[in-house]
Amino acid sequence: MSAKSASKPQTMADQADIHELYELSVQNVENEVEFLQTTFKTLTGRTAYLFREDFCGTAAASCQWVRQGDEYQAIGVDIEPSVLEWGRVNRVSRLDSEDRARVSLIESDVMTVETPKVDLLAAFNFSYFIFDTRDSLRAYFKQAFDVIKDDGVFFCDMFGGPEAQEETKEKTKHKKHGFSYIWHQAKFHPITNFIRCHIHFKFKDGSKLKKAFTYEWRLWSAPEIRELLLEAGFRKATVYWEGEDEDGDGNGEFTPDEKGVADLAWIAYIVAEK
Repeated sequence: MSAKSASKPQTMADQADIHELYELSVQNVENEVEFLQTTFKTLTGRTAYLFREDFCGTAAASCQWVRQGDEYQAIGVDIEPSVLEWGRVNRVSRLDSEDRARVSLIESDVMTVETPKVDLLAAFNFSYFIFDTRDSLRAYFKQAFDVIKDDGVFFCDMFGGPEAQEETKEKTKHKKHGFSYIWHQAKFHPITNFIRCHIHFKFKDGSKLKKAFTYEWRLWSAPEIRELLLEAGFRKATVYWEGEDEDGDGNGEFTPDEKGVADLAWIAYIVAEK
C-alpha cells in the first residue's frame, strides 16, 4: 500500500478556513454598512464617505463600504498581520480594481495609528473589550473622538444580560454550510467582570475545530460605556436596541432606546456623536 493511499483522509475541520467560518457565523457586513450609513445620515443630515474600521480583522466591512460607490473610501486597522494578509488575499483582492484602490489596510495598534480624520469610525464584535480598565477604555474613546471629523460619529457594539455572566455554551447550526458555531463563555469573574470566551466549530462529519478563536475581555456595561464616551469628549452616546419579531426574537432592527428590555441575553449598538 502506498503512503498516499494509507494516509488519513482529511476531515471537514482539516479543510475549513477559520476566517470564512467566523464571517459566516458572526458577521453580516451588508446589514452593518446599511445601519452605519442610515444612522449617520439621520444624525448628521449628510452622507459618510470616509470610514475607518478598528480591529478590522479580515476587513470585510471595509470592503463592503467601498462597494457603495466611487466616492467611498475605507481604512482598516488591525494589529495582527496574518489576519490582515488573509483579508488582502481573500477579500480585498476580490473587489473590482477601482474599489480595491479605495481600501487601505494598516497593521498597527489602534491607540497609536495615525490616519486622516474620518466621517465614521466603527469598533465592532466587542473588540474594544480588550481595554480592561476605565482609564484604558477612556483613552481609546479619546483616540476615537480625535480621529473623527467635527460632525463625525463613532459606532461600537456590546452584549449583556444575565446569561452573559454565565459559564456556558451556545450552539448555532449553519445547515447550509455544514457546520455548527459554538460560542463558549469559559470563565467569568464577577468581581472584575473578566470574561474568557472561545469560538469552536463542529462539522457534519463529526470533526471539530476547538478554540478557533479565544478572547479575554472585561464585560463592560452600557452605563459604563456611555459614561466613558462622554468623559472622552463625545456630546452624546445613544444605545440602539434591537426590536422584536412576533415570536419575541430579535428582528435585526436597531433604534434609540433609553431603557432597553430585561432580556437574558442581548446585543446592542452604542452610537457616539461628536
